[in-house]
Amino acid sequence: MKSYCIKTDNEKIIEYLLNKISNLDFPDIYYCNKSFRIYENVILHYKEKNIDKFQNIVSELITDVILKFYQEKILKRIINVNYFYFDDFERNIIFEDCFEFLQQDESEIRETVFMQVKNYLLENKNIILEGVINFRLNEYIKILDNIVDMAVNKYIIEKEYKEFINLLKIYVNSTEPKTGVMHLIYINGESILLDEEKNIIQMDYSINNVKYLSDITFSSNDMALNTLLSLLPKKIEVHIINKEDEFINTLKLIFENKIRICSECNICKIYRMIKSNSS
Repeated sequence: MKSYCIKTDNEKIIEYLLNKISNLDFPDIYYCNKSFRIYENVILHYKEKNIDKFQNIVSELITDVILKFYQEKILKRIINVNYFYFDDFERNIIFEDCFEFLQQDESEIRETVFMQVKNYLLENKNIILEGVINFRLNEYIKILDNIVDMAVNKYIIEKEYKEFINLLKIYVNSTEPKTGVMHLIYINGESILLDEEKNIIQMDYSINNVKYLSDITFSSNDMALNTLLSLLPKKIEVHIINKEDEFINTLKLIFENKIRICSECNICKIYRMIKSNSS
């Protein structure tokens, strides 16, 4: 006979375990719930030969409990200890961002917890949940540590992006326009600028002419934005040949009501025809 005793002082976990065990489709498992000192105990007995299957079932049960009842607590603890210098509002944003990365690594996380729990069960029959989580799940904790780091990086990048946009918006709104209408042709993720007479504006990719960009990759979009901020038109006609993306959203945030999006004018039709002929 093989037996395991799962110990916790959390009544909700006990209730959850008993409900899961009662619905198991695996014969010859006997279980009970008993109180000993500070712990509530769920005790499982198995009398047959398929011990590996039984250990897998118990490992799955404990894995479910860890992911359901402890994972968020561990994430918050990591954030509060490692990133205490962020305020409560910022730490909460980072915590929420963790779930995006948790979903991406969901299968890896589950497999890691399962294997570490099963290895523990091979040598132990008493499982104090808090002890297992704090001292036996090092690989799992490393994954959560990495997820928190990625969420922090995402938050910092987005914060810097918003600050950058706000600075440029202040500049645009506080400076007199230097020219009338400009046209931006957006095709295949690249920008072409036209002046009011529909002539192509040559963009200088020299670093000496980059005044307004803090993160410079020198694509046509970077230089188009720099040119727009230098010439500061009253209106910007944006001609979307394919589809809008993050760059167009950035322009909307910076120039706000100075921008008009177009997809059906003569300029749009001409560049759509050029694109079609070059495909």
